[in-house]
Amino acid sequence: MTTRRSKDNTPEATLRSRLHACGLRFARSTRGLPGPPELVLPRRRSAILVRGCFWHGHDCPEGRAAPKFHVGAWAEKIAGNRERDRRLQAALQAAGWQVETVWECQIEQPRAIAELAASLRRR
Repeated sequence: MTTRRSKDNTPEATLRSRLHACGLRFARSTRGLPGPPELVLPRRRSAILVRGCFWHGHDCPEGRAAPKFHVGAWAEKIAGNRERDRRLQAALQAAGWQVETVWECQIEQPRAIAELAASLRRR
């Protein structure tokens, strides 16, 4: 677990590259916002949260993978991550930000990223 980076990890870097290629400009790791979100589009008042499927309990094959050891501890950890995600998203929305969550499994899907970029451009 110590080799997992919480910032500048591969999914986040890939998403930044693809959104930049779509013509979107953003700020990274903005201080002063709850969370803080991984990417912020200040002019559009949009925040993008990048979530790992396993660590945040996404409903995809990778996120549903059950740990084989310390099952109770992992279930507690993932439930805590999901609760923290809900609180942070609610805090961002209360502060007037529109929040998009991008899952690790979606980053490798060009269509999903193109739809995200199009929805962000419309704001």
